[in-house]
Amino acid sequence: MSSLPQALQSAKEELLFCEQNNIQVLIPSDAAYPRRLTICEDAPLVLYYRGNADLNMSHIINIIGTRNNTSYGIYIIENFIRELQMRCPDTLIVSGLAYGIDICAHRKALEHQMKTVGVLAHGLDMIYPAMHRETAKEMLSHGGLLSEYPIRTRPEKRNFVQRNRIVAGISDATILVESAGHGGGLITCDISLSYGREVFAFPGPVNSRSSEGCNNYIRDEKAILITSADDFIRKMEWGNVEILSKAKKRGIERSLFQTLSPQEEIIVNIIQENGETLVTDIVNKSGMSLSEVNTLLFHLEMNGVVRSLAGGGYCI
Repeated sequence: MSSLPQALQSAKEELLFCEQNNIQVLIPSDAAYPRRLTICEDAPLVLYYRGNADLNMSHIINIIGTRNNTSYGIYIIENFIRELQMRCPDTLIVSGLAYGIDICAHRKALEHQMKTVGVLAHGLDMIYPAMHRETAKEMLSHGGLLSEYPIRTRPEKRNFVQRNRIVAGISDATILVESAGHGGGLITCDISLSYGREVFAFPGPVNSRSSEGCNNYIRDEKAILITSADDFIRKMEWGNVEILSKAKKRGIERSLFQTLSPQEEIIVNIIQENGETLVTDIVNKSGMSLSEVNTLLFHLEMNGVVRSLAGGGYCI
């Protein structure tokens, strides 16, 4: 009984800290709680979340790997996220804010205007490692930070293994970029497989220690080999890759928007920024009339730039 007053005081301090720092306290019955996690038997009973990304976005992936990445790993992440942004911009990218592949994934997501969430192994009253603090601050307005740990929880070793189940459970799929033969990334892969989620891996040179884990998982058929975002999207059935590839060949990339009229460019930008978008939302965001938007969408669809969806929406 003597510990009860102390526990109540800690709870009051926790709530006050959350209120002062715009932190949401989520439990499984809340609409904002990640629904993908609710089907995992070891899902956290409480989550602390600070950010603006929807934790139930239609597409969520995690990108993980070694803390000792090479330039090859950076090259893979850069190209993968750039292509993913062009083809499936409504994807949330999750990782652990750690050194190496994690922080590279967060930073490349930010560079390409994609939402990214870091799952932490400690309370939201600190950032570890401290040198990632600026990136973490930027993520608050372009994604967020998530933890199951209350304030004053330090980044102990066992917490990192525990948080890996959140990284896996919140996602539709795991992307392994570089990994040695043993490491935290492989733990996340195993957890993802136990949850029935897809695991993908980029292969590397057979003599590279940084790719040993990736190559082994592909060899043992625990991970699906991919070399591009197209490979991933095709396997996940997240879009018509053939149509998207044709659009790319016709020059409908962001860097080639000079082929579009100013009004068409506005509409394409709106859809790229919001993912699958309803016509009414395009009208509201563009300031154009409904008839004008419908005419422009028809022209864009005929030229393979956008595709109509069931329910009145459009995607790139």
